[in-house]
Amino acid sequence: MIYDIDIAKQVAKSLLQINAIILQPNNPFKWAAGWNSPIYCDNRKTLSYPEIRTFIRTSLASVINNHYKGANVIAGVATAGIPHGALVAEELGLPFIYVRSKTKDHGKQNKIEGYFEEGQSVVLIEDLISSGKSSLEAVSALRESGMNVKGLVSIFTYGFDAATQNFNNADCDFISLCDYNHMLPQAVESNYITETEMSILKDWRKDPSVWKK
Repeated sequence: MIYDIDIAKQVAKSLLQINAIILQPNNPFKWAAGWNSPIYCDNRKTLSYPEIRTFIRTSLASVINNHYKGANVIAGVATAGIPHGALVAEELGLPFIYVRSKTKDHGKQNKIEGYFEEGQSVVLIEDLISSGKSSLEAVSALRESGMNVKGLVSIFTYGFDAATQNFNNADCDFISLCDYNHMLPQAVESNYITETEMSILKDWRKDPSVWKK
């Protein structure tokens, strides 16, 4: 689910402008899953641009204020969700914790870092959703620790049907500031890609696992 069309357009424009999103339909990237992909997304780059960083922070906070009222903790999903989550927590004046990708193998062997109490309501911040697997592992860790997960908010999602199904199966709500379908028209409007290239990019989105194999 997209929060606001105007915000989606502005986020898409910003991500393309700073090359946080790179589109290469004729020279695809290779994902860890083995897929060929015409898109590479690295939202960490937004942290280096104060105006963009601020817009993302306030937009994420707006989602929480309007859709997840009553949240009393903000959590970041390691690793890229941590800085954005901390910024949002500061914006909202709320405590911040983060969830590791795996349990720490020394010391107290924590998976969740920071102070929280059982029964508290938490919203997770994620930078990017593809399949949703890592995000939902963080959701499970928080629930197992006795927290009430109100939902997850991301900067960008590819909008895969599998991700939607995974979140539905986990009974976890999620909202994104921008998605693949809203980014493509902005890429054409910004002369980042041509209409022909957009057609190629839409084909990838239909079945990314077999595209250009």
